[in-house]
Amino acid sequence: MFTNFEIMTSKPKVCFFFEKKFSGLNNRTKLKTFIEYLFQREGRTLLNINYVFCSDKRLLEINRQYLNHDYYTDIITFDLSENESTEAEVYISIDRVKENAHQVGASILQELHRVMFHGALHLCGYSDRSMSEKSTMRAKEDKYLAKYFSGST
Repeated sequence: MFTNFEIMTSKPKVCFFFEKKFSGLNNRTKLKTFIEYLFQREGRTLLNINYVFCSDKRLLEINRQYLNHDYYTDIITFDLSENESTEAEVYISIDRVKENAHQVGASILQELHRVMFHGALHLCGYSDRSMSEKSTMRAKEDKYLAKYFSGST
């Protein structure tokens, strides 16, 4: 049996951090569990992943500082793994997710989950540089979105 101290000191595998208040991410416990499930299904060991939700301005600063890219993006994924277990930080622009959702006719919630799963899939070894890789990535995103929103895992 665990003592309260032992329970409190165990580190969750999936954490969410917000630059400013954001009420669009409901049922966070279910989402954290599903992200762990995604890694398990892809044959990866997840040690820790931090999702940081921020503004376009902040993500542009990160893009410039760490990747030398001078453009807006919806997500930047940093793989911090030192071995086979995945450790990462994933930065997501809420502004960009909202804009992308509007452009593709999706709900903000659905687009936010797509981007979150996209980052996780990058950490599982998927790329999206070529058209073929983009197609594979989109199929995986769609698969996990369908599973998540149908509740079938």
